[in-house]
Amino acid sequence: MTTPRDNGPLLLAIDQGTQSVRAMLFDLNGTLVARSQVHIDAYFSTRPGYAEQHCDYFWDSLCRACQQLWETHGALRARVRGAALTTQRASVVCLDEHLQPLRPAVIWLDQRRTSDFPRLPWWLAAPVALIGQRQILRQFQSKAECNWLAADEPDIWARTRHFLLLSGYLTHRLTGRLCDARASQVGYLPFDFRRGDWAGQHDLKWRALRVKREQLPPLLDAGELIGPISDEAATATGVPAGTLFYAAGADKACEVLGAGALTPDTGSLSYGTTATYNTCNTRYVTPQPFVPPYQAAVPGHYNSEIIVQRGYWMVNWFKREFAQAEVQEAARQGIEPEILFDSLLAQSPPGAMGLMLQPFWNPGVRFPGPEAKGAIIGFGDVHTRAHLYRAIIEGIGYALRDGKERLARRNRVPVTRLRVSGGGSQSDLIMQITADIFGLPAERPHTSETSGLGAAINAAVGAGFYPDHARAVAAMTRVGQVFHPDPVRHTLYERLYQEVYQALYGRLSPLYRRIRRITGYPRTP
Repeated sequence: MTTPRDNGPLLLAIDQGTQSVRAMLFDLNGTLVARSQVHIDAYFSTRPGYAEQHCDYFWDSLCRACQQLWETHGALRARVRGAALTTQRASVVCLDEHLQPLRPAVIWLDQRRTSDFPRLPWWLAAPVALIGQRQILRQFQSKAECNWLAADEPDIWARTRHFLLLSGYLTHRLTGRLCDARASQVGYLPFDFRRGDWAGQHDLKWRALRVKREQLPPLLDAGELIGPISDEAATATGVPAGTLFYAAGADKACEVLGAGALTPDTGSLSYGTTATYNTCNTRYVTPQPFVPPYQAAVPGHYNSEIIVQRGYWMVNWFKREFAQAEVQEAARQGIEPEILFDSLLAQSPPGAMGLMLQPFWNPGVRFPGPEAKGAIIGFGDVHTRAHLYRAIIEGIGYALRDGKERLARRNRVPVTRLRVSGGGSQSDLIMQITADIFGLPAERPHTSETSGLGAAINAAVGAGFYPDHARAVAAMTRVGQVFHPDPVRHTLYERLYQEVYQALYGRLSPLYRRIRRITGYPRTP
């Protein structure tokens, strides 16, 4: 972080992620001036597969992050000229008529399903079956929180006057206004991704889901003024009362924007809890047939996205199950355990001595399909946890490279460079592995807080400091360190990717289906 020499305006960005909430101040050059972070429990589970968190817990954590920021950098409060919020995606909140939460928020990691969803009349069901999308629609309906809440918690659903994403709930707590950003609408909702608005009244989604239009909030463009921070929120957060608050987008949308990846020739990789590969486009390009691109945090733009849903969650799993020595040593040194994991990568050669990982640790909808499971092959007596850690990092890289190739074909634009964000991007060795697997330069943005920067860019445009997003991106984003592929390592990874990784899912998918039939897991609707 660098403190500017002048006393220019600052923009407050609040990033409510899965693992932590961060309050950040950026200047008009995109420099991260100050930052506070509060780590949070991602969720609690009352039963296997459940993932919930109390709404007040999110709000209290956000307030603590802001208050910590002012405790350390109180002199900067007077320079704040705008604020914006970015949050984790697809976590939903039920509010009653008094705008009070009826139950804990359902976190995006929740695995509940239902078979009790609306049945379509034959004249709607027949065309869906004709184009081969019956199973995809069933997955959509079974996973939709509004459907299983109505089935499993009918009393709660009957009292749900407002059905919001976490972004809409926190926006209401900050401003008193019930609304949300278009670029935050990612989830099992009746949303028209092409138009960037709730689906039209004759859209099939209204028949497939139990949510009603009157339960959903008004939507705003990225950079559009929502209103001032309320007096109540100012007291709770320490943000100056009256600070103008602007719409932004979900964390991945803001991350693409903050990385400056606004054209389809630049791939945006996010090494976060969910690992993603995005390309941004003014064209509506579906990443897979019948799978929509999301609204970008720039009006008139779309993000085509490939997801590795568990992504760098696997690093947390590895830390919990196999890295107690690093956890204890990190605690002794007062650093994050992941910093010590680079030594594990250094202990294992590229290719992890033949250990290969397929990172489909969460069932998918289309690719991977609902039967998908993770796999690790190639074990031998030479392998240690260091090889397993490298196999995790390489496996995520292979999956994202597959996404890059599929999107390049659909965009009809070759990808020439990569922008890499998220926690994993802070490791030089992971950045080098990325460049070597993709065979492309891997560029680290000038700040690791790209999602927060994306939110700040929207505040900067909304406040009038820049006339549009393009000029704000030109002024506030830039490339930091660049990692170039090593030809020898790339040749090795190319063969492993083409000859082994690409064959894994097709070979294992029939076995996954048999596992599901025998064990009942993953459960089908």
